[in-house]
Amino acid sequence: MANWSDPQTTTAYATAAGARADAAYDAGLRSYMLSVYNYMASGVLLSGIVALLFSWGGTESVAYSVFTSGWPLVWLIVLSPLAIVFAMSFGQNKFSTGTLHMLFWAFTVLMGLSLSTLLLRYTGTSVAQAFFATAAGFAGLSLYGYTTKRDLSGFGSFLIVGLIGIIVASIINIFTQSSAMALIISIAGVLIFAGLTAYDTQRIKSLYQHVVGTDMIGKAVILSALSLYLDFINMFQFILALMGSSRD
Repeated sequence: MANWSDPQTTTAYATAAGARADAAYDAGLRSYMLSVYNYMASGVLLSGIVALLFSWGGTESVAYSVFTSGWPLVWLIVLSPLAIVFAMSFGQNKFSTGTLHMLFWAFTVLMGLSLSTLLLRYTGTSVAQAFFATAAGFAGLSLYGYTTKRDLSGFGSFLIVGLIGIIVASIINIFTQSSAMALIISIAGVLIFAGLTAYDTQRIKSLYQHVVGTDMIGKAVILSALSLYLDFINMFQFILALMGSSRD
């Protein structure tokens, strides 16, 4: 009969209990990350379907009619996704999980409307090539962010500063229309969002330990999916700007 006061027996049971706890944590983490990726991929798919349907018919499409009709409607389509991102980010503590879900799907639909211009501007082959290049790069970078032991938090701060620089440069280039500046912005954009993909994946993985077992985990999944969706879509647009062939 086992001696429960035996230190060796106690240690063995403690080790077994610790192993079971670690296995349960790892299983929960995998389920959490899988949910994040599923939402992110579903959002990208929905945006793609909306963009395809909205631009169907080229110059006879609804998208062409809308984007040539006047600036008020164009700006509404372009700025609405940004408004939803800010609402989700700053209102996450006030909104319910269900509300965040609805905002996420509304955001992906609006992004699809906005992205439809890419299908009017670039050839279908270019869009497909850029998409698969982005998907391959995103998968590799996200895997790196998930598996690396290196702390990427300092790297992330540098990338955020670079992102602000890209936004400022893009605004300036709206007025200067410099092709050289556009090329530099596209290259920098690919590199920055490639880095953000790895950084955000590690951040999302680390977030799990703070939300596991709480009612915040549902919100964390949808907000994490939003972050990765933005990384993917922005990297896709910059890659397309670099390698895409215009329809003109």
